[in-house]
This record gives sequence, C-alpha cells and structure tokens, in this order.
Amino acid sequence: MSQETVSIALVQTSCGEKPADNLEKACQKIREAVAKGAKIVCLQELFTTLYFCQTEDYEPFGHAEAIPGPSTDCLQELARELDVVIVASLFEKRARGLYHNTAAVIDADGRYLGKYRKMHIPDDPGFYEKFYFTPGDLGYRVFDTRYARIGVLICWDQWYPEAARLVALRGAEILFYPTAIGWAASECSEEVRIAQQQAWKTMQQSHAIANGVFVAAANRVGIEGELEFWGNSFVSDPFGQVIAEAAHQDEAVLMASCDRSRIGFYRAHWPFLRDRRIETYGELQKRFIEE
Repeated sequence: MSQETVSIALVQTSCGEKPADNLEKACQKIREAVAKGAKIVCLQELFTTLYFCQTEDYEPFGHAEAIPGPSTDCLQELARELDVVIVASLFEKRARGLYHNTAAVIDADGRYLGKYRKMHIPDDPGFYEKFYFTPGDLGYRVFDTRYARIGVLICWDQWYPEAARLVALRGAEILFYPTAIGWAASECSEEVRIAQQQAWKTMQQSHAIANGVFVAAANRVGIEGELEFWGNSFVSDPFGQVIAEAAHQDEAVLMASCDRSRIGFYRAHWPFLRDRRIETYGELQKRFIEE
C-alpha cells in the first residue's frame, strides 16, 4: 500500500427529531469508523436535524447555531481524542436573520480549520432551501488536514462542474460532498427512480475523471415527510471507478482507501488539466450567451 494512501469513511444514517440525539449518533458512528481505520470521516448534510427544507416554516431556524459553536466544540474534542479529521455539515446562524448551509472542517488534533458555505442553493418542490439559506460567500475552499488536502462542497453543488474544477485547481486531493438527496416518496416508477439516482452518481464520477481527484458523497437514508432519501453513499477514484458504495436503505459507515499517488498517474495518462484552454473560457461568466 502506498504511503500516500489514506482511509476515509462516509457516515450514512437516518435522523430523528432531537438534534442532541443525532449528534450523539454521529459521534458513535465516527468512533466506529475510526475503529475500522478511518483517518477522515465525512458526515451527511445537516446531520443534526431532520431535513426541514421540505416546507417553508420558521421553527427550524431555532436549530441554527454558530460555527464554531456547540456542535463543533463537541466534534473538536472527539477529533482530538481519536486523531481523526471530521467534515461536519451544519445549519449556521451567522447573525440575526442570516443563515447558511455550512460544512466545518476539524483537523485530527482538534483544531477548527475553517468552514465552507454552500454556494448553490436549490428551490425545488421538497427542497426549499432558498427560504433558509443565504448563498455562500467564502468561495471554493480547500483544507490542509493532517492526512490529505481536501475540498468540501455540499449537495446541490454536486451538479456544477465549475465548483469541482475550482476546488481541484486549488489542490484538493479528495472532494467531499455532504448530501441529502432522495426521491419523492410518492414516486412509483422504478425507472424514474433508477434514472434520477444514476444521474446523481454519474455527475460526480465525471468530476472525479475531469479533475483527477477522489470524490466522496455521504448521503442520508430513511423516509422523512414526503422524501425517501436514497443513501448509496459512494467513493469514486480519479478514473471514475466506484471503489466503495453503501446500500440505498441501510445505515452504514462506508470505508474506502484513497491512494493519493494515483492522482498523478491518472493526470499523466489523461492530462485534462494540462490541455485546458483557459484563455477561451471567459464567457463562462455569462448567464447565457446570446448569438
């Protein structure tokens, strides 16, 4: 095994109504992951609560917290105890009336390294996130942890190749996506269900291939209201091959070994970064190109 190999874990669970119970459950899963050899653990999107964005209501704002704050304090202690890097997606209260969907990154010595605020905010039936979250303003960030240089994006960011590319250009070796995605519980067509899930998976595998990075998506499971979260957390290598995948119904601590030395190998054989024509891409800053 290469000295550059790092073991990662994705925590895939259902959530209950009490944030304290969800946090405790996540801590137990982190311990389980470390017992299996994990050096970096990524929790699913908004892991301390039910996915409250299915409706527009005011009560969920009461679950928001400062970052750093109570949850990160708890996770910092755990990271320090277990020598593990933790990626934790939380509902951030930045100021009165100003909230973000945010991922905190904690290093293996318990240091809070910083946060990423979700940039792309959806507004679809069952996913009314624009009611709750202000778009991120910290840019696309990478974090130098003890075990790897990682990038973090969140759920809806998964569909945007520009976001993955910018994180890769900043040197990310592993790109983590805390996620909460599923089917409408009323969707009866197995064909539609398979197609939606496969599109989600294919899109992220394409990020791995185009950028020569490992991609890891941690999704939740369970039925909440009108949504059935489909799980299937997975890790793709830089060639787009799925090297680990969880089931779509079961809670799981998904383990994967990421040999970072393979990044150079794949980029040498498929030199997509080398052959980019950056001087021709200026129009990407336009919303639409009128001819």
